[in-house]
Amino acid sequence: MAVPGASPRLDSEAFRLIRALVNELSGIVLPDESMASVERKLVDRVTALSLEDFHQYYRHLRYHPQRKAEIERAIEALTTNETYFFRELPQLRAFEQDVLPALQASASVRRTLTIWSAGCSTGEEVYTLAILLARSGRFKGWDVRVFGNDISRRCLHVARRAVYREPSFRALPPEYEGYFVPTPEGRAVAPEIRALCQFGHFNLMDDARGAILGRVDAIFCRNVLIYFDQVSRRRVISAFYERLHPEGFLMLGHSESLLHTSTAFELAHLRGDLAYRKPRDSAFTAPKRVEP
Repeated sequence: MAVPGASPRLDSEAFRLIRALVNELSGIVLPDESMASVERKLVDRVTALSLEDFHQYYRHLRYHPQRKAEIERAIEALTTNETYFFRELPQLRAFEQDVLPALQASASVRRTLTIWSAGCSTGEEVYTLAILLARSGRFKGWDVRVFGNDISRRCLHVARRAVYREPSFRALPPEYEGYFVPTPEGRAVAPEIRALCQFGHFNLMDDARGAILGRVDAIFCRNVLIYFDQVSRRRVISAFYERLHPEGFLMLGHSESLLHTSTAFELAHLRGDLAYRKPRDSAFTAPKRVEP
């Protein structure tokens, strides 16, 4: 029973119910040791809704007519959205030096190129990729776009606004400074880069919403799948495979791999990095090296 005036406490049964619901709807796994963190991140939502305890909050998430909006708020509160421009620079160099020439060759007939940043957070990765595409000079006259999606509407608002404070630039190489414009509120992404970028709100577990993208040439999904359980991870990887053009690339974070996931992707050895590639015939073939 709740103590009047005291903050609601998350007990083990309410934690079990809430984490099962979060996993069902988003694929995200909340480990046993995260119970205190979940309580800290969601207690303000329980209070804001004038609920007595976390059991009432679970029922709100499960049955309330406005449950969809509250589920979005809960998942946003529980997820980490830390990112910055040119994160994991060695991988981006490999993308620039090896992947872009390969995509230029494989997409030369249709002259369209779509890169998908899956779980884009506040948009720094989307704009980073657009800068690399523009700077390469390989796709002049092509129909080029970089698309980012995220589960957080707050993050997408920041991404669409495209104005960032200095922490977002902590790894920015000096040669890319010209792609940003100083403003009183921070540095804004240059208009010609913003014009290449689009954003959408959806969950990676929502296959129907993901299908609106059509086919894409490369997918960046870095440090996202580590939060998913194995079943959800397989489902998302399968969706990525379906979305990619033949000879398209999947780029994961350095702490992630497809090692324990059955997949038709082939391993692509890049300069100083690894990626996954959808074979030309869309059937599994032996791993091969992508030459520069």
